[in-house]
Amino acid sequence: MNLRHSRTTRYAMVILFAAPSVMHAETPLHERIDAAIGVGRMEYDQLAAADAGDAAFARRLYLDLAGVIPTADQVRLFLGDDSSNKRSVLIDRLLTSPQHARRMQYVFDTMLMERRPDKHIKPDEWRNYLRQSFAQNKPWDQMVREILTADGSDKETRPAAKFLLDREMKIDQMTRDLGRIFLGRDLQCAQCHDHPNIDEYLQSHYHGLSAFLSRSYLFTDPKSKKVSIGEKADGTVKFTSVFTAESGEASPRLLGLPPIDDPPGAEEPYKVKPEKNVRSVPVYSRRLQLAVAMTDPSNVAFRQNIANRLWALMMGRGIVEPVDMWHAGNPPSNPDLLDLLANALHDHDYDLRFLLRELALTQTYQRSSQHKEGVSNASDDRFTVALLRPLSPEQLAWSMMQATGVTAQTLEDLKAKHIESDAENGSTQVQDPIWQEQMVHDAIKDHIDTFVSLFGGVGIQISQFDASADQALFLRNGTVLQSWLSPSGRKLTARLKTLDAVPLIDEFYYCVFSRPPSNEEAEQITHFLEENKCNRDAAIGQLVWAALSSAEFRFNH
Repeated sequence: MNLRHSRTTRYAMVILFAAPSVMHAETPLHERIDAAIGVGRMEYDQLAAADAGDAAFARRLYLDLAGVIPTADQVRLFLGDDSSNKRSVLIDRLLTSPQHARRMQYVFDTMLMERRPDKHIKPDEWRNYLRQSFAQNKPWDQMVREILTADGSDKETRPAAKFLLDREMKIDQMTRDLGRIFLGRDLQCAQCHDHPNIDEYLQSHYHGLSAFLSRSYLFTDPKSKKVSIGEKADGTVKFTSVFTAESGEASPRLLGLPPIDDPPGAEEPYKVKPEKNVRSVPVYSRRLQLAVAMTDPSNVAFRQNIANRLWALMMGRGIVEPVDMWHAGNPPSNPDLLDLLANALHDHDYDLRFLLRELALTQTYQRSSQHKEGVSNASDDRFTVALLRPLSPEQLAWSMMQATGVTAQTLEDLKAKHIESDAENGSTQVQDPIWQEQMVHDAIKDHIDTFVSLFGGVGIQISQFDASADQALFLRNGTVLQSWLSPSGRKLTARLKTLDAVPLIDEFYYCVFSRPPSNEEAEQITHFLEENKCNRDAAIGQLVWAALSSAEFRFNH
Protein backbone atom coordinates (compact mmCIF):
# COMPACT_ATOMS: atom_id res chain seq x y z
CA MET A 1 0.00 0.00 0.00
CA ASN A 2 1.19 3.52 -0.79
CA LEU A 3 1.91 5.00 2.63
CA ARG A 4 1.29 8.58 1.56
CA HIS A 5 -2.12 7.76 0.09
CA SER A 6 -3.12 5.71 3.12
CA ARG A 7 -2.15 8.63 5.35
CA THR A 8 -4.24 10.97 3.18
CA THR A 9 -7.24 8.66 3.47
CA ARG A 10 -6.97 8.51 7.24
CA TYR A 11 -6.67 12.28 7.39
CA ALA A 12 -9.79 12.77 5.26
CA MET A 13 -11.73 10.52 7.66
CA VAL A 14 -10.60 12.61 10.60
CA ILE A 15 -11.64 15.83 8.88
CA LEU A 16 -15.05 14.37 8.03
CA PHE A 17 -15.85 14.18 11.71
CA ALA A 18 -14.07 17.39 12.71
CA ALA A 19 -15.74 20.51 11.37
CA PRO A 20 -13.45 23.57 11.05
CA SER A 21 -15.31 25.35 13.82
CA VAL A 22 -14.31 22.72 16.37
CA MET A 23 -10.77 22.01 15.23
CA HIS A 24 -8.27 22.84 17.95
CA ALA A 25 -5.55 25.47 17.69
CA GLU A 26 -3.02 22.69 18.27
CA THR A 27 -4.05 21.10 14.97
CA PRO A 28 -1.35 21.84 12.36
CA LEU A 29 -2.18 24.88 10.31
CA HIS A 30 -2.15 22.97 7.01
CA GLU A 31 -4.89 20.68 8.29
CA ARG A 32 -6.96 23.67 9.43
CA ILE A 33 -6.46 25.25 6.00
CA ASP A 34 -7.77 22.15 4.25
CA ALA A 35 -10.70 22.02 6.63
CA ALA A 36 -11.52 25.67 5.91
CA ILE A 37 -11.39 24.92 2.17
CA GLY A 38 -13.85 22.08 2.61
CA VAL A 39 -11.78 18.90 2.64
CA GLY A 40 -13.85 16.11 4.17
CA ARG A 41 -17.18 17.62 3.21
CA MET A 42 -19.05 15.54 0.67
CA GLU A 43 -20.00 18.50 -1.53
CA TYR A 44 -16.37 19.59 -1.81
CA ASP A 45 -14.80 16.15 -2.11
CA GLN A 46 -17.05 15.32 -5.04
CA LEU A 47 -15.44 18.20 -6.95
CA ALA A 48 -11.86 18.00 -5.67
CA ALA A 49 -9.14 16.72 -7.99
CA ALA A 50 -6.95 13.80 -7.00
CA ASP A 51 -3.43 14.04 -5.65
CA ALA A 52 -0.98 15.44 -8.20
CA GLY A 53 1.42 12.51 -8.01
CA ASP A 54 5.04 12.72 -6.92
CA ALA A 55 6.55 13.91 -10.21
CA ALA A 56 4.03 16.74 -10.68
CA PHE A 57 4.32 17.71 -7.02
CA ALA A 58 8.12 17.86 -7.16
CA ARG A 59 8.14 20.05 -10.29
CA ARG A 60 5.50 22.39 -8.86
CA LEU A 61 7.28 22.69 -5.53
CA TYR A 62 10.67 23.38 -7.07
CA LEU A 63 9.17 26.11 -9.24
CA ASP A 64 7.26 27.72 -6.37
CA LEU A 65 9.93 27.53 -3.68
CA ALA A 66 13.18 27.47 -5.67
CA GLY A 67 12.14 29.20 -8.88
CA VAL A 68 13.45 26.47 -11.19
CA ILE A 69 12.49 22.97 -12.31
CA PRO A 70 14.35 20.10 -10.60
CA THR A 71 17.21 18.30 -12.29
CA ALA A 72 16.63 14.82 -13.69
CA ASP A 73 18.63 13.33 -10.80
CA GLN A 74 16.56 15.22 -8.24
CA VAL A 75 13.34 13.90 -9.76
CA ARG A 76 14.60 10.32 -9.91
CA LEU A 77 15.81 10.52 -6.32
CA PHE A 78 12.44 11.82 -5.14
CA LEU A 79 10.44 9.24 -7.09
CA GLY A 80 12.64 6.46 -5.77
CA ASP A 81 12.21 7.53 -2.14
CA ASP A 82 9.70 5.25 -0.36
CA SER A 83 9.59 7.21 2.91
CA SER A 84 6.15 8.45 3.96
CA ASN A 85 7.37 11.96 4.85
CA LYS A 86 9.39 12.67 1.71
CA ARG A 87 7.17 15.56 0.64
CA SER A 88 7.57 17.44 3.91
CA VAL A 89 11.31 16.73 3.85
CA LEU A 90 11.58 18.21 0.36
CA ILE A 91 9.55 21.26 1.40
CA ASP A 92 11.87 21.91 4.36
CA ARG A 93 15.00 21.42 2.24
CA LEU A 94 13.89 23.85 -0.44
CA LEU A 95 12.77 26.49 2.06
CA THR A 96 16.28 26.62 3.55
CA SER A 97 18.12 26.53 0.23
CA PRO A 98 19.88 29.53 -1.34
CA GLN A 99 17.61 29.05 -4.35
CA HIS A 100 14.60 29.87 -2.16
CA ALA A 101 16.09 33.20 -1.08
CA ARG A 102 16.72 34.00 -4.75
CA ARG A 103 13.17 33.00 -5.68
CA MET A 104 11.69 35.24 -3.01
CA GLN A 105 13.98 38.06 -4.12
CA TYR A 106 12.45 37.83 -7.59
CA VAL A 107 8.88 37.61 -6.28
CA PHE A 108 9.13 40.56 -3.91
CA ASP A 109 11.17 42.70 -6.26
CA THR A 110 8.35 42.32 -8.79
CA MET A 111 5.68 42.90 -6.16
CA LEU A 112 7.28 45.97 -4.59
CA MET A 113 8.89 47.64 -7.61
CA GLU A 114 6.70 46.22 -10.39
CA ARG A 115 9.58 46.27 -12.89
CA ARG A 116 9.56 50.08 -13.00
CA PRO A 117 12.69 51.84 -14.35
CA ASP A 118 15.58 52.09 -11.89
CA LYS A 119 16.24 55.62 -10.63
CA HIS A 120 18.33 56.25 -7.55
CA ILE A 121 19.16 52.85 -6.01
CA LYS A 122 21.13 50.34 -8.03
CA PRO A 123 18.98 47.26 -8.68
CA ASP A 124 21.69 44.84 -7.55
CA GLU A 125 21.94 46.57 -4.16
CA TRP A 126 18.17 46.40 -3.68
CA ARG A 127 17.90 42.78 -4.79
CA ASN A 128 20.82 41.79 -2.61
CA TYR A 129 19.01 43.40 0.34
CA LEU A 130 15.91 41.36 -0.46
CA ARG A 131 17.82 38.12 -0.99
CA GLN A 132 19.77 38.44 2.26
CA SER A 133 16.57 39.30 4.14
CA PHE A 134 14.89 36.13 2.91
CA ALA A 135 18.01 34.04 3.51
CA GLN A 136 17.85 35.23 7.15
CA ASN A 137 14.08 34.57 7.20
CA LYS A 138 13.57 38.16 8.30
CA PRO A 139 9.97 38.78 9.51
CA TRP A 140 7.81 40.58 6.96
CA ASP A 141 6.79 43.36 9.35
CA GLN A 142 10.45 44.06 10.06
CA MET A 143 11.22 44.25 6.34
CA VAL A 144 8.35 46.67 5.79
CA ARG A 145 9.52 48.90 8.64
CA GLU A 146 13.00 48.95 7.10
CA ILE A 147 11.62 49.76 3.65
CA LEU A 148 9.37 52.56 4.86
CA THR A 149 11.83 54.17 7.29
CA ALA A 150 15.02 54.11 5.18
CA ASP A 151 15.69 57.60 3.85
CA GLY A 152 18.75 56.83 1.74
CA SER A 153 21.18 58.90 3.83
CA ASP A 154 22.86 55.92 5.51
CA LYS A 155 24.98 53.58 3.40
CA GLU A 156 23.93 50.47 5.32
CA THR A 157 20.18 51.03 5.02
CA ARG A 158 20.17 52.87 1.68
CA PRO A 159 19.19 49.83 -0.48
CA ALA A 160 15.90 49.48 1.41
CA ALA A 161 14.99 53.07 0.44
CA LYS A 162 14.43 52.05 -3.19
CA PHE A 163 10.67 51.67 -2.73
CA LEU A 164 10.31 55.38 -1.90
CA LEU A 165 13.30 56.90 -3.69
CA ASP A 166 12.65 55.29 -7.06
CA ARG A 167 9.08 56.60 -6.92
CA GLU A 168 10.77 60.00 -6.46
CA MET A 169 8.50 60.86 -3.54
CA LYS A 170 5.62 61.55 -5.92
CA ILE A 171 2.77 61.67 -3.44
CA ASP A 172 0.00 60.39 -5.67
CA GLN A 173 2.07 57.48 -6.95
CA MET A 174 3.25 56.53 -3.47
CA THR A 175 -0.21 56.81 -1.95
CA ARG A 176 -1.73 54.51 -4.55
CA ASP A 177 1.13 51.99 -4.30
CA LEU A 178 1.11 51.93 -0.51
CA GLY A 179 -2.60 51.17 -0.56
CA ARG A 180 -2.33 48.49 -3.23
CA ILE A 181 0.85 46.73 -2.21
CA PHE A 182 0.61 46.82 1.58
CA LEU A 183 -3.12 47.10 2.24
CA GLY A 184 -4.71 45.40 -0.76
CA ARG A 185 -6.79 48.47 -1.67
CA ASP A 186 -6.41 50.55 -4.82
CA LEU A 187 -7.51 54.00 -3.64
CA GLN A 188 -6.58 55.86 -6.81
CA CYS A 189 -10.16 56.77 -7.73
CA ALA A 190 -10.70 58.21 -4.25
CA GLN A 191 -8.21 61.00 -4.76
CA CYS A 192 -10.64 63.70 -5.89
CA HIS A 193 -13.81 62.33 -4.31
CA ASP A 194 -15.14 59.26 -2.55
CA HIS A 195 -14.81 56.30 -4.92
CA PRO A 196 -17.82 56.37 -7.29
CA ASN A 197 -18.21 52.58 -7.33
CA ILE A 198 -16.74 51.34 -4.04
CA ASP A 199 -18.49 52.77 -1.01
CA GLU A 200 -15.75 51.95 1.50
CA TYR A 201 -12.96 53.68 -0.50
CA LEU A 202 -13.18 57.22 0.89
CA GLN A 203 -11.38 60.37 -0.12
CA SER A 204 -10.40 60.83 3.53
CA HIS A 205 -8.69 57.42 3.39
CA TYR A 206 -6.67 58.39 0.35
CA HIS A 207 -5.50 61.68 1.83
CA GLY A 208 -5.02 60.16 5.27
CA LEU A 209 -2.48 57.83 3.70
CA SER A 210 -0.84 60.63 1.71
CA ALA A 211 -0.54 62.72 4.87
CA PHE A 212 2.17 60.38 6.18
CA LEU A 213 4.42 61.44 3.30
CA SER A 214 3.24 64.91 2.32
CA ARG A 215 5.99 66.65 4.31
CA SER A 216 8.77 64.56 2.77
CA TYR A 217 10.79 65.56 -0.28
CA LEU A 218 13.76 64.46 -2.36
CA PHE A 219 17.10 65.99 -1.43
CA THR A 220 20.19 65.87 -3.66
CA ASP A 221 23.50 66.15 -1.85
CA PRO A 222 25.51 68.86 -3.62
CA LYS A 223 28.79 66.98 -3.20
CA SER A 224 27.97 63.29 -3.69
CA LYS A 225 24.92 63.97 -5.89
CA LYS A 226 23.17 61.14 -4.06
CA VAL A 227 19.45 61.52 -3.56
CA SER A 228 17.86 60.96 -0.15
CA ILE A 229 14.66 61.94 1.67
CA GLY A 230 14.31 65.11 3.70
CA GLU A 231 11.27 66.13 5.71
CA LYS A 232 9.65 69.30 6.96
CA ALA A 233 8.29 69.66 10.48
CA ASP A 234 4.98 71.16 9.41
CA GLY A 235 2.46 71.09 6.59
CA THR A 236 -1.15 69.98 6.33
CA VAL A 237 -3.11 67.99 3.77
CA LYS A 238 -6.35 69.60 2.64
CA PHE A 239 -8.78 68.19 0.11
CA THR A 240 -12.05 69.11 -1.57
CA SER A 241 -14.49 66.72 -3.17
CA VAL A 242 -15.17 67.58 -6.80
CA PHE A 243 -18.60 65.96 -6.37
CA THR A 244 -19.87 67.72 -3.26
CA ALA A 245 -17.42 70.65 -2.89
CA GLU A 246 -17.01 69.63 0.74
CA SER A 247 -13.54 70.30 2.13
CA GLY A 248 -11.49 68.56 4.78
CA GLU A 249 -8.10 68.38 6.40
CA ALA A 250 -6.46 64.99 6.69
CA SER A 251 -4.35 63.75 9.55
CA PRO A 252 -2.29 60.61 8.92
CA ARG A 253 -4.49 57.50 9.07
CA LEU A 254 -4.74 54.02 7.56
CA LEU A 255 -8.17 53.33 6.08
CA GLY A 256 -10.82 53.39 8.82
CA LEU A 257 -8.41 53.36 11.75
CA PRO A 258 -8.26 56.44 14.01
CA PRO A 259 -6.20 59.39 12.75
CA ILE A 260 -2.74 59.92 14.21
CA ASP A 261 -2.45 63.48 15.48
CA ASP A 262 0.85 65.29 15.68
CA PRO A 263 2.22 65.69 19.23
CA PRO A 264 2.23 69.16 20.79
CA GLY A 265 4.71 71.43 19.04
CA ALA A 266 8.25 71.25 20.37
CA GLU A 267 10.22 74.37 21.19
CA GLU A 268 12.71 73.28 18.54
CA PRO A 269 10.94 71.21 15.83
CA TYR A 270 14.09 70.17 13.95
CA LYS A 271 17.04 67.90 14.59
CA VAL A 272 18.58 69.39 11.45
CA LYS A 273 17.12 72.74 10.42
CA PRO A 274 16.19 73.36 6.78
CA GLU A 275 18.86 75.40 5.05
CA LYS A 276 20.22 75.67 1.54
CA ASN A 277 21.92 72.42 0.51
CA VAL A 278 20.98 70.79 3.84
CA ARG A 279 18.62 67.83 4.28
CA SER A 280 16.22 68.81 7.03
CA VAL A 281 15.29 66.28 9.70
CA PRO A 282 12.36 67.02 12.04
CA VAL A 283 12.11 65.93 15.66
CA TYR A 284 8.76 64.32 14.90
CA SER A 285 8.52 62.50 11.58
CA ARG A 286 5.18 61.65 10.04
CA ARG A 287 6.94 59.38 7.56
CA LEU A 288 8.41 57.28 10.36
CA GLN A 289 4.95 56.97 11.88
CA LEU A 290 3.80 55.28 8.66
CA ALA A 291 5.98 52.25 9.35
CA VAL A 292 4.68 52.03 12.92
CA ALA A 293 1.05 52.35 11.90
CA MET A 294 1.37 49.98 8.94
CA THR A 295 2.73 47.11 11.05
CA ASP A 296 0.65 47.77 14.16
CA PRO A 297 -1.55 44.78 15.15
CA SER A 298 -4.63 46.99 14.86
CA ASN A 299 -4.03 47.25 11.10
CA VAL A 300 -5.57 43.92 10.19
CA ALA A 301 -5.46 44.78 6.47
CA PHE A 302 -1.67 44.58 6.54
CA ARG A 303 -1.51 40.93 7.56
CA GLN A 304 -4.54 39.97 5.47
CA ASN A 305 -2.91 41.47 2.39
CA ILE A 306 0.38 39.59 2.66
CA ALA A 307 -1.40 36.35 3.58
CA ASN A 308 -3.58 36.72 0.48
CA ARG A 309 -0.54 37.41 -1.72
CA LEU A 310 1.32 34.34 -0.45
CA TRP A 311 -1.78 32.23 -1.06
CA ALA A 312 -1.95 33.60 -4.61
CA LEU A 313 1.74 32.83 -5.10
CA MET A 314 1.27 29.18 -4.17
CA MET A 315 -2.26 28.51 -5.41
CA GLY A 316 -2.47 30.58 -8.60
CA ARG A 317 -5.05 33.15 -7.49
CA GLY A 318 -5.87 35.09 -4.36
CA ILE A 319 -8.65 34.51 -1.89
CA VAL A 320 -9.24 38.13 -2.84
CA GLU A 321 -8.67 38.43 -6.60
CA PRO A 322 -7.34 40.79 -7.89
CA VAL A 323 -5.12 40.96 -4.84
CA ASP A 324 -5.23 44.79 -4.68
CA MET A 325 -9.00 45.25 -5.00
CA TRP A 326 -10.50 44.16 -1.69
CA HIS A 327 -13.92 45.71 -1.05
CA ALA A 328 -17.52 44.70 -0.35
CA GLY A 329 -18.20 44.13 -4.04
CA ASN A 330 -15.11 41.91 -4.34
CA PRO A 331 -14.89 40.18 -0.96
CA PRO A 332 -12.70 37.20 -0.04
CA SER A 333 -14.04 34.01 -1.59
CA ASN A 334 -13.41 32.35 1.78
CA PRO A 335 -13.26 34.95 4.59
CA ASP A 336 -12.67 32.38 7.33
CA LEU A 337 -9.70 30.95 5.44
CA LEU A 338 -8.15 34.38 4.95
CA ASP A 339 -8.58 35.26 8.61
CA LEU A 340 -7.01 31.93 9.54
CA LEU A 341 -3.94 32.60 7.38
CA ALA A 342 -3.57 36.24 8.43
CA ASN A 343 -3.89 35.52 12.14
CA ALA A 344 -1.53 32.55 11.97
CA LEU A 345 1.04 34.74 10.23
CA HIS A 346 0.66 37.41 12.91
CA ASP A 347 0.88 34.82 15.70
CA HIS A 348 4.12 33.49 14.18
CA ASP A 349 5.72 36.93 14.02
CA TYR A 350 5.25 37.33 10.27
CA ASP A 351 7.39 34.32 9.46
CA LEU A 352 6.75 34.00 5.71
CA ARG A 353 8.69 30.75 5.51
CA PHE A 354 6.37 29.23 8.11
CA LEU A 355 3.27 30.11 6.09
CA LEU A 356 4.74 28.92 2.79
CA ARG A 357 5.58 25.59 4.43
CA GLU A 358 2.06 25.14 5.75
CA LEU A 359 0.55 26.03 2.38
CA ALA A 360 2.79 23.53 0.60
CA LEU A 361 1.77 20.80 3.06
CA THR A 362 -1.94 21.17 2.33
CA GLN A 363 -3.90 18.72 0.23
CA THR A 364 -5.22 21.81 -1.54
CA TYR A 365 -1.76 22.69 -2.84
CA GLN A 366 -0.90 19.10 -3.70
CA ARG A 367 -3.92 18.47 -5.92
CA SER A 368 -3.67 17.57 -9.59
CA SER A 369 -4.23 20.22 -12.26
CA GLN A 370 -6.54 17.73 -13.99
CA HIS A 371 -10.21 18.01 -13.08
CA LYS A 372 -11.90 14.97 -11.67
CA GLU A 373 -13.71 13.05 -14.40
CA GLY A 374 -17.14 14.54 -14.96
CA VAL A 375 -16.28 17.78 -13.15
CA SER A 376 -15.64 20.86 -15.27
CA ASN A 377 -17.71 23.65 -13.76
CA ALA A 378 -16.06 24.13 -10.37
CA SER A 379 -15.19 27.78 -9.81
CA ASP A 380 -11.49 28.59 -9.52
CA ASP A 381 -12.08 30.28 -6.17
CA ARG A 382 -13.08 26.94 -4.66
CA PHE A 383 -9.52 25.63 -5.17
CA THR A 384 -10.70 22.14 -6.02
CA VAL A 385 -7.96 21.74 -8.64
CA ALA A 386 -4.43 23.10 -9.07
CA LEU A 387 -4.58 26.17 -11.31
CA LEU A 388 -2.28 26.55 -14.30
CA ARG A 389 0.19 29.43 -14.01
CA PRO A 390 2.61 30.76 -16.64
CA LEU A 391 6.20 30.71 -15.49
CA SER A 392 7.59 34.10 -14.55
CA PRO A 393 10.44 35.38 -16.76
CA GLU A 394 12.94 34.38 -14.09
CA GLN A 395 11.45 30.90 -13.66
CA LEU A 396 11.43 30.42 -17.43
CA ALA A 397 15.05 31.50 -17.84
CA TRP A 398 16.36 29.36 -14.97
CA SER A 399 14.27 26.36 -16.03
CA MET A 400 15.34 26.48 -19.67
CA MET A 401 18.97 26.68 -18.62
CA GLN A 402 18.42 23.85 -16.16
CA ALA A 403 16.76 21.65 -18.78
CA THR A 404 19.32 22.29 -21.51
CA GLY A 405 22.28 21.71 -19.20
CA VAL A 406 23.55 25.29 -19.32
CA THR A 407 23.38 25.63 -15.54
CA ALA A 408 25.37 22.42 -14.97
CA GLN A 409 27.94 23.43 -17.58
CA THR A 410 28.29 26.90 -16.04
CA LEU A 411 28.82 25.45 -12.55
CA GLU A 412 31.38 22.97 -13.86
CA ASP A 413 33.30 25.75 -15.59
CA LEU A 414 33.22 27.91 -12.47
CA LYS A 415 34.47 25.06 -10.29
CA ALA A 416 37.32 24.35 -12.68
CA LYS A 417 38.28 28.01 -12.67
CA HIS A 418 38.39 28.28 -8.89
CA ILE A 419 39.49 24.84 -7.79
CA GLU A 420 43.21 25.48 -8.26
CA SER A 421 43.21 28.63 -6.11
CA ASP A 422 41.06 26.87 -3.53
CA ALA A 423 43.52 24.00 -3.37
CA GLU A 424 46.37 26.40 -2.74
CA ASN A 425 44.73 28.14 0.21
CA GLY A 426 42.94 25.09 1.59
CA SER A 427 39.47 26.48 0.90
CA THR A 428 36.49 24.28 0.10
CA GLN A 429 34.46 27.22 -1.18
CA VAL A 430 33.46 25.54 -4.43
CA GLN A 431 31.48 22.96 -2.42
CA ASP A 432 29.45 25.63 -0.64
CA PRO A 433 25.85 25.68 -2.02
CA ILE A 434 25.53 29.41 -1.31
CA TRP A 435 28.74 30.14 -3.23
CA GLN A 436 27.62 27.93 -6.10
CA GLU A 437 24.21 29.58 -6.39
CA GLN A 438 25.69 33.09 -6.26
CA MET A 439 28.42 32.38 -8.80
CA VAL A 440 26.07 30.65 -11.24
CA HIS A 441 23.56 33.48 -10.91
CA ASP A 442 26.20 36.10 -11.62
CA ALA A 443 27.43 34.14 -14.63
CA ILE A 444 24.00 33.79 -16.23
CA LYS A 445 22.46 37.07 -15.03
CA ASP A 446 22.51 38.62 -18.51
CA HIS A 447 20.37 35.75 -19.81
CA ILE A 448 17.87 36.28 -17.00
CA ASP A 449 17.71 39.99 -17.80
CA THR A 450 17.03 39.11 -21.44
CA PHE A 451 14.05 36.97 -20.45
CA VAL A 452 12.73 39.70 -18.13
CA SER A 453 12.94 42.29 -20.90
CA LEU A 454 11.03 40.00 -23.26
CA PHE A 455 8.55 38.23 -20.99
CA GLY A 456 8.10 40.62 -18.07
CA GLY A 457 5.94 43.69 -18.49
CA VAL A 458 5.68 46.56 -16.03
CA GLY A 459 3.24 45.75 -13.25
CA ILE A 460 2.19 42.82 -11.10
CA GLN A 461 3.10 39.32 -12.27
CA ILE A 462 0.74 38.23 -15.02
CA SER A 463 -1.59 35.30 -14.36
CA GLN A 464 -2.25 34.44 -18.00
CA PHE A 465 0.00 33.96 -20.99
CA ASP A 466 -0.29 35.24 -24.55
CA ALA A 467 2.91 35.09 -26.59
CA SER A 468 3.92 38.24 -28.42
CA ALA A 469 5.64 38.21 -31.79
CA ASP A 470 9.00 39.08 -30.18
CA GLN A 471 8.63 36.24 -27.69
CA ALA A 472 7.73 33.75 -30.42
CA LEU A 473 10.68 34.83 -32.57
CA PHE A 474 13.02 34.60 -29.59
CA LEU A 475 11.96 31.03 -28.88
CA ARG A 476 12.00 30.02 -32.53
CA ASN A 477 15.12 31.71 -33.88
CA GLY A 478 16.83 33.48 -30.99
CA THR A 479 20.59 33.03 -30.85
CA VAL A 480 20.54 32.56 -27.07
CA LEU A 481 18.24 29.54 -27.11
CA GLN A 482 19.93 28.12 -30.20
CA SER A 483 23.28 28.26 -28.43
CA TRP A 484 21.80 26.32 -25.51
CA LEU A 485 20.69 23.62 -27.95
CA SER A 486 24.13 23.19 -29.53
CA PRO A 487 25.54 19.73 -28.62
CA SER A 488 28.63 20.62 -26.61
CA GLY A 489 30.04 19.98 -23.15
CA ARG A 490 27.46 18.87 -20.58
CA LYS A 491 24.50 20.30 -22.46
CA LEU A 492 21.45 18.09 -22.81
CA THR A 493 21.71 17.68 -26.59
CA ALA A 494 25.33 16.55 -26.25
CA ARG A 495 24.36 13.90 -23.71
CA LEU A 496 21.34 12.71 -25.66
CA LYS A 497 23.27 12.14 -28.88
CA THR A 498 25.43 9.53 -27.10
CA LEU A 499 22.44 7.48 -25.92
CA ASP A 500 20.36 4.77 -27.51
CA ALA A 501 16.65 5.39 -28.03
CA VAL A 502 15.29 4.05 -24.73
CA PRO A 503 17.69 5.84 -22.33
CA LEU A 504 17.59 8.94 -24.59
CA ILE A 505 13.82 9.24 -24.27
CA ASP A 506 13.97 8.67 -20.52
CA GLU A 507 16.68 11.30 -19.98
CA PHE A 508 14.92 13.78 -22.26
CA TYR A 509 11.63 13.55 -20.35
CA TYR A 510 13.23 13.72 -16.92
CA CYS A 511 15.37 16.73 -17.88
CA VAL A 512 12.70 18.78 -19.64
CA PHE A 513 9.36 17.66 -18.20
CA SER A 514 10.56 16.41 -14.79
CA ARG A 515 8.76 13.08 -15.22
CA PRO A 516 9.06 9.72 -16.96
CA PRO A 517 7.47 9.38 -20.41
CA SER A 518 4.26 7.48 -20.99
CA ASN A 519 4.32 4.45 -23.28
CA GLU A 520 2.56 6.43 -26.00
CA GLU A 521 5.05 9.28 -25.74
CA ALA A 522 7.97 6.86 -25.88
CA GLU A 523 6.56 5.30 -29.03
CA GLN A 524 6.11 8.72 -30.67
CA ILE A 525 9.69 9.79 -29.93
CA THR A 526 11.04 6.43 -31.10
CA HIS A 527 9.15 6.84 -34.37
CA PHE A 528 10.40 10.44 -34.77
CA LEU A 529 14.03 9.42 -34.22
CA GLU A 530 13.69 6.52 -36.62
CA GLU A 531 12.30 8.80 -39.30
CA ASN A 532 15.23 11.20 -38.84
CA LYS A 533 18.05 8.71 -38.24
CA CYS A 534 20.05 10.18 -41.13
CA ASN A 535 20.16 13.55 -39.36
CA ARG A 536 19.84 12.40 -35.76
CA ASP A 537 21.70 15.27 -34.09
CA ALA A 538 19.48 17.89 -35.71
CA ALA A 539 16.39 15.87 -34.81
CA ILE A 540 17.44 15.80 -31.15
CA GLY A 541 17.84 19.57 -31.19
CA GLN A 542 14.39 19.98 -32.74
CA LEU A 543 12.95 17.64 -30.13
CA VAL A 544 14.36 19.64 -27.21
CA TRP A 545 13.34 22.96 -28.79
CA ALA A 546 9.76 21.77 -29.30
CA ALA A 547 9.57 20.59 -25.68
CA LEU A 548 10.88 23.90 -24.30
CA SER A 549 8.29 25.78 -26.38
CA SER A 550 5.42 23.56 -25.26
CA ALA A 551 2.63 24.56 -22.88
CA GLU A 552 3.62 21.73 -20.53
CA PHE A 553 7.04 23.29 -20.02
CA ARG A 554 6.00 26.93 -19.91
CA PHE A 555 3.29 26.52 -17.28
CA ASN A 556 3.44 25.59 -13.64
CA HIS A 557 0.90 22.81 -13.27
